[in-house]
Amino acid sequence: MFNGRVIRVLLIEDSPGYARLIQETLKDAESVNFDLVHVGSLSDGLSHLNNKSTDVVLLDLNLPDSSWPGTLLDVLAKAPDVPVVVLTGFDNAEMAVKAVQSGAQDYLVKGQIDTNLLIRTIRYSIERQRMKMELRAMSLTDDLTGIYNRRGFMTLAQQQLKMANRMRVGLLLLFADLDGMKSINDTFGHLEGDRALADTAEVLKETFRESDVIARMGGDEFAVIALEESEFSDEVIISRLQENLAACNAGKNRPYALSLSIGITHYRPEDPCNIDELLEKADKLMYEQKRMKKQNRP
Repeated sequence: MFNGRVIRVLLIEDSPGYARLIQETLKDAESVNFDLVHVGSLSDGLSHLNNKSTDVVLLDLNLPDSSWPGTLLDVLAKAPDVPVVVLTGFDNAEMAVKAVQSGAQDYLVKGQIDTNLLIRTIRYSIERQRMKMELRAMSLTDDLTGIYNRRGFMTLAQQQLKMANRMRVGLLLLFADLDGMKSINDTFGHLEGDRALADTAEVLKETFRESDVIARMGGDEFAVIALEESEFSDEVIISRLQENLAACNAGKNRPYALSLSIGITHYRPEDPCNIDELLEKADKLMYEQKRMKKQNRP
């Protein structure tokens, strides 16, 4: 996996002498190339993580501007997808357990590190983190459509809510139901029903931004939550969605057309509520539109 590639290492360590030792240790690797960046403070480390790609962090817990456990927690919060290996002068089993429980991939005592141990730890940490991310993605995404599932939506919607409060901006929440799903399944079979759901997910992805959270909530129900911007009016969203639905229907050779019943609601930081309440409001608006469609059907 690692042969022929460069592993980008960020060493956050306030001792220049120990940093040189780590650099020389990594130079002795025979089958792996390392690109080491050394910084001497937590603030510089967080700045690097914010601006540069990093494969693994080697982290001293006690720095001029931070100490345990805040050092580790701040790095994990800044780069949750990057594996962190703790380097410390304390041979403390309890601290090691707490560090791993907090999210570190491993815990190494400085006086006990040699070339083989350090390289093996880095490689294993990167691989474990990769597997962890794959498992997390599997648990948060819908197998059929590739967008988030209900669990993924609720997890990321909470993050969007916190961001909206911090930035003092609104959120738009759209709840949609694929019309006639039972009829599609009964008439054309469940395989065709699955195609309809997958196509609906693609339409939603084309309509919304990559930063928006799009999910299949279960069955034929979908939800989207997005930070509001000036161009994000309900009318613009509905118009764009209908245009993309029409384009999808025109480009597919099938005996039915995709149609969505939609409910849209909004979150305001000055009038807070939770995600469940937003979903309930949008769900009611969606069912009201579906009811009106049935009443107006010839």
